[in-house]
Parts: sequence; structure tokens; C-alpha cells
Amino acid sequence: MSNQKLAAEVGNYISGLLREHFGKGPTSAYVIIKPPFFFVHLRGFLAPTERILLNQKETKRILEIRDLLMDELKSRVKIDLWKQAGLDVLDIYSDWNLENKTGVVLGILDEETAEETLAWPGGISRELVLKEMNKASAVVEKTPGETAIYWMNDRIVLIVREDILVPIEKELIRLGHGEILKSAKRPLERSSVFTGRLKTALDRQISEVFVDWDFEGDISYMVLILDGEPAD
Repeated sequence: MSNQKLAAEVGNYISGLLREHFGKGPTSAYVIIKPPFFFVHLRGFLAPTERILLNQKETKRILEIRDLLMDELKSRVKIDLWKQAGLDVLDIYSDWNLENKTGVVLGILDEETAEETLAWPGGISRELVLKEMNKASAVVEKTPGETAIYWMNDRIVLIVREDILVPIEKELIRLGHGEILKSAKRPLERSSVFTGRLKTALDRQISEVFVDWDFEGDISYMVLILDGEPAD
């Protein structure tokens, strides 16, 4: 199966799955498959009941339900994508921007690819981007033990940070408060990216930031959606 057909298969599957469980799917699903990752950017995704909750300022409730549902569906997604697309998926992560009606589903595949094998655009300093990302991380929690940056295409950057949690966060997770921690960390992570100098290092405006965590493995997955316009 060609990469284009494979991407279409994954996009149709994720859209159908969301439609089945929310009563409405996204208007579009843009898919990138670059092992060991696949990435789905969803647009126009907000169910009718969620729209009502959003109008009532119940954002937290919507996000909690989505997170719980996506956790419940992980096993099914792994099996279905193996059967339908031959993708050996290790794990699935997701995040949402309710106001924009957008979201991201990120899959981790059972394949190994070095950070350097994904093309890095000319004129952008890998070292400077890494430095500014680590500074943004330190504002919210601490400097990661390791940071890898993957330029998925000209508008999508994936940042994988390991050894990112501080002791109090680890204790909250141990006590079963992982979802509360995610709710608290996501706005802080986004703010640190938007207000820091990362966009200057990337030489692009950042339009959206999505982030999710593997708390057990102490790993953060952050996706930056870039604008076509250069940074100020």
C-alpha cells in the first residue's frame, strides 16, 4: 500500500471511529505517516452535545470525557490499524482545541527512526530550537533529560521530551490524579510556547500547540502547528 493510500486509510478510520462514538466526525483529517510516528490533524470536530457544554463554559468536562474515551479506545485502535493498515501501533496520544474545533491524534509505531533521518529545513538552527524548547519546558516544570525534535513537514513539528516530570507531579500521578495534572499542565505548556522565543527560533508563527503525556514512561509528546508567516 502506498503512503498516500495508507494515510487515507488511517484518516478514514479515525474519522469513522470518532463519528461512531461522538455522533459526529471531523470535517477533515490530515494524516502524516513518518515512522515511528503517524499524525492526524482533525478539523471541524465538535459534537452537538459538546457544543452545548462549551456554550455553558464546561470545557473541562468535555476534555475529561474525550480523554477517558480515547483511553478506552486505544486497544481497539491498535488492533484495527494493524488489521486494516498493517501498522504496528504501540500507543496513541491525543489533545484538543475546542474553540478551534481541532485536535490531534498521535500514534507511536513499533519502528525505530533516528531524529536526524527526518529532513530538517535549511536556515533553521536545530541547536537554537532545542535551546528555546528546553527553556520553555523549564518555565513550566524542568529542563528535560532528553529532547528530540522531528520536523514532520513544513508546518508540523513534533517534540518528544523525556525525564520531564518533577517530584510533586510524580506523586500526584501515583495518587491517581493524572487527569487533573493534565488539565493543569496543558494551558501552562501552551502559554510557555506562545510567550517564549521558540517561534523566533523556528522563524515561523505558531498557530496551535497540542500536548499529551506518557506519565508511566515520563515522556511528553508536543505537536506544533505552524503558520506560513515568518515570526516577527
